[in-house]
Amino acid sequence: MIFYMRLSRYFLPILKETPHDAQIASHRLMLRAGMIHQTTSGIYSWLPLGLKVLKNIENIIEDGQNSIGCNRITMPTIQPAHLWQESGRYDDYGKEMLRMKDRHDRDMLYGPTHEEVITDLARGCIKSYKHLPQILYQIHWKFRDEIRPRFGVMRAREFYMKDGYSFDIDAKSARETYKKIYENYLTIFKNMGLKAIPVKADTGAIGGDLSHEFQIVAPTGESTIYYDEAFDTISDANRNFDTLNNLYAAADEMHSEENCPTPKDKLKSARGIEIGHIFYFGKKYSQSMNFTVIGQDGKPIHPEMGSYGIGVSRLVGAIIEANHDDNGIIWPESVAPFHISLINAKPSDEATTKLSDDLYAKLTHSGIEVLYDDTASRAGAKFATADIIGSPYHIIVGRDATENGLYELKDRRTKDRTSLTFSQIMEKFTAKTVAK
Repeated sequence: MIFYMRLSRYFLPILKETPHDAQIASHRLMLRAGMIHQTTSGIYSWLPLGLKVLKNIENIIEDGQNSIGCNRITMPTIQPAHLWQESGRYDDYGKEMLRMKDRHDRDMLYGPTHEEVITDLARGCIKSYKHLPQILYQIHWKFRDEIRPRFGVMRAREFYMKDGYSFDIDAKSARETYKKIYENYLTIFKNMGLKAIPVKADTGAIGGDLSHEFQIVAPTGESTIYYDEAFDTISDANRNFDTLNNLYAAADEMHSEENCPTPKDKLKSARGIEIGHIFYFGKKYSQSMNFTVIGQDGKPIHPEMGSYGIGVSRLVGAIIEANHDDNGIIWPESVAPFHISLINAKPSDEATTKLSDDLYAKLTHSGIEVLYDDTASRAGAKFATADIIGSPYHIIVGRDATENGLYELKDRRTKDRTSLTFSQIMEKFTAKTVAK
């Protein structure tokens, strides 16, 4: 779907000043670029620009998961407490869980995760080994009542998340599923312009004996990760489970300097941002919630399970942390809200406006998403707005266009500027559309 957007009609509440409580780059830039608006501590409204990025990330995740045979569903945000009492986690989860009672005085909660709900769903629908393996996932809002929400969408109370759940007949096939999703995650993050490092991690409240966090390196990362320097040089073709899982990488709580198998001169450390987390926990939930299927021998067995998360709203902030400069955001093309910021540098001039309108119409009708700054603002203000929004390319229509037929093209990442004719612009960007 192509969005036809003129800035004069677009809801984009740009802030000139940085809010005093925004401590990291992504929080500052998301507020200043008019992507989000804080409703209360740790809870945000997503405005048009931010929502477009959120949906672009969601689409990449959905395409990736569907490509390996996963099935998307949607589960309720409000869950009955009795499911968590069955699994034994209701009293253990802590104050992050928002608990409530309905009008019939039944205990309810706002889902921080969905292992219990998916296990209940599966035990009601999957009855035989013939229906396995199965991978179900959703992309949905969740709530965890963080004691100190901070860093904008990076540690919010309400957040958008992809969570998937696998069901297998035995441990061997369950580990194969885990491996398949591990590799699928690497592809998903690559398609967002990110190089993720899978690090061995604590299973925490989810449980199980096998877990990896997917981290990206950024100066504002919340934790320290330790990893073999080979992660920085290994080719995309070799970024698979068998290769990467044999390289050392661990989150700080799992790292032991004394027992680290990587030589000190080959070991790197960096601040990391977690963007995904996967778990294999075997029969933890199928046993505690009495979920069985009929096996090949006709006897009931408890399926092996795993869960697989990606922080969708968190990714928006993480991508900004890894892609920005002093002037604003620099979006990877695959997640950018708009591919081009088109700037009419002289909106009071009829000839310049006609050229801008014509280019805007041709680009959008060719399937290219353009945010057209047709406002009466000064050129300098328009350039600043385009920089902070972070479209990969800026096209400036000014005097050179009316006098010489040349449009200025700026690459937001490299800052390179070139002069192109109308036909050269169309050839460049329609070629990109065809390549997709």
